[in-house]
Amino acid sequence: MYMILVGGGNVGFHLAKRLLAAGHELLMLEKNPEHAQRLAGLLGSENVMEGDGCEMLTQRDAGFNRADVVIAVTGEDEDNMVVCQMAKVVWSVDRVLARVNDPAHVDVFKRVGIDETVSATDIIYSLLEQQIMPDFVMPVGALGRGDFEVVEAELSSRSPVVGKAVRELILPPQTNLVWILRGEEGIGVSGDTTLMEGDIVVALVPRSHEADLRDLFSTATRV
Repeated sequence: MYMILVGGGNVGFHLAKRLLAAGHELLMLEKNPEHAQRLAGLLGSENVMEGDGCEMLTQRDAGFNRADVVIAVTGEDEDNMVVCQMAKVVWSVDRVLARVNDPAHVDVFKRVGIDETVSATDIIYSLLEQQIMPDFVMPVGALGRGDFEVVEAELSSRSPVVGKAVRELILPPQTNLVWILRGEEGIGVSGDTTLMEGDIVVALVPRSHEADLRDLFSTATRV
């Protein structure tokens, strides 16, 4: 199956690794030259192409005409919509899938004929139900229900939580660590889970306590 993935951020990178590991023929499109070069080094130059996935010439060169699936996972809903619309209308791609960063836009995507979308709400509730989604991590932002944020943090060696079990942490109220990416392995979080340097931790936190969680992780690479 030939799959084209537009967007080389955290979402695109980890999804590409998972799809390649599953044996799919894959091409990622990334318009930032430096980022595309870095991704080519990580995923293989044959699997990454520099170019704007919204442009028809780039789509032609990427082989949209023979793609079985086109997946748009950029951080811009407008770009994801354009990519998927063009894939369906211009190139007659059978299946398109769009990442929707703002859950309020899901209905807009459906109205223009893009039925397969993945919103932040879908992803985090799947994580909470399953406790594991190997090789798929991203900063998913605000949830469509409730006053919560989903954040990720990569733990540095200086983070005070490294080496501690989750049960030892004093988390902000109503905050849950729901998933960890450790190297190539996805880990469901329990009280006995010990946090390690390099872990990418996904957490569900009330907006009012996001700063408290940032303080807890302190020198984490990002939150």
